Amino acid sequence: MSKHNPDILTCLANLSNDEVFTSPKVANKILENLPLEIWSNPEAKFLDPACKSGVFLREITKRLINGLEKKIPNLEERVNHILKKQVFGLPITKLTSYISKRTLYLSKHANGKFSIAEFEDEDGNLKYIEKEHTWEAWASGAKCKYCGVKRDLYLRDKELESYAYSFIHNDSPEDLFNMKFDVIIGNPPYQMSTGGSGAQAIPIYDKFVETAIKLKPRFISMIIPSRWFSGGMGLNDFRKKMLNDKRIRIMVDYQNSKECFPDNSISGGVNYFLWDRDNEGECAFTSNYGNKTHVRKRSLSEFNFLIRDNIGLDIIRKIKSKDKESLEKEVSSINPFDIKTSFRGNKDSFQNSIKVFHSKGYGYMRNDLLKNNLNLLNKYKVMLSQTTSEHAGEPSKEGNFKLFAKLKVLNPGEVSTHSYLIIGNYEEKIYADNLAKYLKTKFARFLVLQTISSIHITKSNFMFLPIQDFSLQFDDHFLYEKYNLSFSEIDHIETLIKPML
Repeated sequence: MSKHNPDILTCLANLSNDEVFTSPKVANKILENLPLEIWSNPEAKFLDPACKSGVFLREITKRLINGLEKKIPNLEERVNHILKKQVFGLPITKLTSYISKRTLYLSKHANGKFSIAEFEDEDGNLKYIEKEHTWEAWASGAKCKYCGVKRDLYLRDKELESYAYSFIHNDSPEDLFNMKFDVIIGNPPYQMSTGGSGAQAIPIYDKFVETAIKLKPRFISMIIPSRWFSGGMGLNDFRKKMLNDKRIRIMVDYQNSKECFPDNSISGGVNYFLWDRDNEGECAFTSNYGNKTHVRKRSLSEFNFLIRDNIGLDIIRKIKSKDKESLEKEVSSINPFDIKTSFRGNKDSFQNSIKVFHSKGYGYMRNDLLKNNLNLLNKYKVMLSQTTSEHAGEPSKEGNFKLFAKLKVLNPGEVSTHSYLIIGNYEEKIYADNLAKYLKTKFARFLVLQTISSIHITKSNFMFLPIQDFSLQFDDHFLYEKYNLSFSEIDHIETLIKPML
């Protein structure tokens, strides 16, 4: 009986939608942060723990071919030395192992007649190692102890990928190649589905970073989503470790992921970093906003999350020196009235009904069905969409943001569904009106933007927005002057934030 050979289109259809392929241009931007002398070191060893196309190892090989020319003058001997002794990879699927070998060895088999290296086996240094998830019992069902995915979703037919990546599904990753690496570099898978309609996915890129750090190479450089800056499911410990790790010496952040991956929308943007084991200090942090780039040496641990905008950081410092109290305490938690997003209610009002605003308009429900935050029912308050107006948190084509999709003053007897947050509660309408006008200023939306790393807006995103006396009206001119913002800081806000009527 012949060995099963799955259809290539079936393989492609089962690739994870978070296996984002890296272009040579982006790979080389990341490689440029490594010290020049490493390319002339014939002993330096490189590992890509999440090979997809093999682009990182190919570009590394190109640089080593040039850098080692004087030490190994014969080109064929030099290429063979690099491919056999210096570059190693762990493809994430069987399919990507074939792609990576084609890229690096110019052959499907490392020991094939067309291979440019002399290996005895067909994998060479690109080892696809099949692993299985290790299931542990949880109240919500069995989950993998390494990546946290549910057993009922990833216990799959053996012909399908289970995405039990060998680098992170291992208590001893150092045994995969039995050697010490100088550089661990790559673009790891970003997340794993938790199943169900609209279910939040589990991030796994953090596990690749943490495993790489455990191996203590000389350098680590990876490109990963920026959601960890201030959010992300289960990323609190990872964020704390990263912010306090002074070995992160370079970080380059892109608010718009399409600047690195034109065909992918990655909520909250992406960043790549250089971790330098033997060189602690401040991080050279680069903020990229469209065609504007700002570089600043700074500590990443100034706050409990990472402010990605260097100019925004200066503005926040000015505001905090003047006003300590933020609007955060006036913002509700998610789903303040415990009314589902799907609620539509009656089209017309009736006796003892209350008006409920939802994503498609409004409907009516009995007032005695309201159980949460009854104290807000008969107050004036501001309703704000809990998702941004930008797709996947990306800026517009012009590189700017509106941020708030919908903002409305609610009257007594009016509430909202899970789709909205509620801000403030007042006896008099003028206070709610002035709060709404304040939130529409570019100043206010810019400060909220500093804490946004996904499409979601929550209470904590208002932590840097100072509270005001809402018996008064506010506009941007007054606020810029009150906080003594410079012309360049004002220009930055005006450029980055769209007007909001």
